[in-house]
Amino acid sequence: MSSSELQISPAIHDPQGQEKQQQAAGVGILLQIMMLVLSFVLGHVLRRHKFYYLPEASASLLIGLIVGGLANISNTETSIRTWFNFHDEFFFLFLLPPIIFQSGFSLQPKPFFSNFGAIVTFSVLGTFVASIVTGVLVYLGGVMFLMYRLPFVECLMFGSLISATDPVTVLSIFQELGSDVNLYALVFGESVLNDAMAISLYRTMSLVRSHSTGQNFFMVIVRFLETFVGSMSAGVGVGFTSALLFKYAGLDVDNLQNLECCLFVLFPYFSYMLAEGLSLSGIVSILFTGIVMKHYTFSNLSANSQRFVSAFFHLISSLAETFVFIYMGFDIAMEKHSWSHVGFIFFSILFIIIARAANVFGCGYLVNLARPAHRKIPMTHQKALWYSGLRGAMAFALALQSVHELPEGHGQTIFTATTAIVVVTVLLIGGSTGTMLEALEVVGDSRDTSLGDGFEVVNNRYMSRFDDEGSPSESGFRTKLRDFHRSAKSFTELDRNYLTPFFTSNNGDYDEDEDINNEQHHEERIPFTRRGNFNNRGLNF
Repeated sequence: MSSSELQISPAIHDPQGQEKQQQAAGVGILLQIMMLVLSFVLGHVLRRHKFYYLPEASASLLIGLIVGGLANISNTETSIRTWFNFHDEFFFLFLLPPIIFQSGFSLQPKPFFSNFGAIVTFSVLGTFVASIVTGVLVYLGGVMFLMYRLPFVECLMFGSLISATDPVTVLSIFQELGSDVNLYALVFGESVLNDAMAISLYRTMSLVRSHSTGQNFFMVIVRFLETFVGSMSAGVGVGFTSALLFKYAGLDVDNLQNLECCLFVLFPYFSYMLAEGLSLSGIVSILFTGIVMKHYTFSNLSANSQRFVSAFFHLISSLAETFVFIYMGFDIAMEKHSWSHVGFIFFSILFIIIARAANVFGCGYLVNLARPAHRKIPMTHQKALWYSGLRGAMAFALALQSVHELPEGHGQTIFTATTAIVVVTVLLIGGSTGTMLEALEVVGDSRDTSLGDGFEVVNNRYMSRFDDEGSPSESGFRTKLRDFHRSAKSFTELDRNYLTPFFTSNNGDYDEDEDINNEQHHEERIPFTRRGNFNNRGLNF
């Protein structure tokens, strides 16, 4: 008998062991479903009673922590507990893609693209600044014997992963209290692109560490650009391909709607797996696929298919998002942590607060240089943006990866610090978000400008008004920033005149009645749904 047959035979001839494993799997899945149901019901009750000190994401994390703690101190069977272990592969391949795609798919043009220059500045330049500042401060803290010392590249890896923000708690509070639409666009847009930027930086730093010889700063930048631009190109390419397919395939008929929906759902995962197969970032790719598919492919679907795919992606992203926080809380309680370096945790929290301030207020200054007086980001909005930099599942998953990538307990120290930061920010800072927003008077205050400020309607489309010409004494730097913002108008013209007629079946003819109705009924204060979902009134592509 061959060795392979010897390895397989025990499983075949041990029906009791196999039945026990199936029973453990059933119990584990049942507990997960029960926690999901409890999380949704508890979140509904909290929203109904307007109890903002425990948002839904915080409640989900707390449920996971409590159940995980009880399982940890009890004699729960190992076979059952393994079903709750946080596997980074499961997170990145199954839970994260629908969340990121829904984030891109739910982006709405008017608030997002009206603040596109600011969002890109905060998410790209700001995340880079926050990562570098955090990494340098952590390294200096180790050199000065204030905290556990890590090599410089590993400090930059930690700075990259801990710069990934997840302000789902803040956005859920915005839903209940209502907020200025521009502030919501800044917080949401920065969080969407920030995830893609953070994971690209982390992977670049990880590559630098594994190939430490012969790497200079220029090659690091080149490698990062290759990853980010390549992933974005893959996502945009898949999105455009899907638009052409649905435009010319003739699937928008009654008897082919099932096929139409199936193909639409498959394209995002195709984009994600394509990028991963090319050693690029699937997160960046599926994000831009979502943006392109909503802008072009979505309009080529039949009306029934449009309703179905919108509801479907909202459903699975809500389930995945809630499950991630439960999953994360349970694993935090079950994992082994290195609590011997409390100083590393304390100073890490202090350093990320400083880095977040450098990100928000530094980039806010640059953005305001380019904007006219009536379009500047007020300091209250910048403070709200700074406060909303909670850490969540992305930072946790990357930290869990670092445990396997970094030797000599360095990864375990980073993972423990990240775990503490996630719990502190989600539970404590998330719970005080409502009080902070009311103290800053950025909710329920009609004095703030609406989306229409700084915009004019040209051919029934919103265009940025940059009519304010700079004075002769204006600096050349500020002039360049203004030129960058003017390019948004050029892209809008390109989109309306060429891209939309080529990739969609409406030939660039926008629904004028809808735009006019949207403009008349647009409010300065609007409620919001969960992460990434602007209220659909008047904000459709």
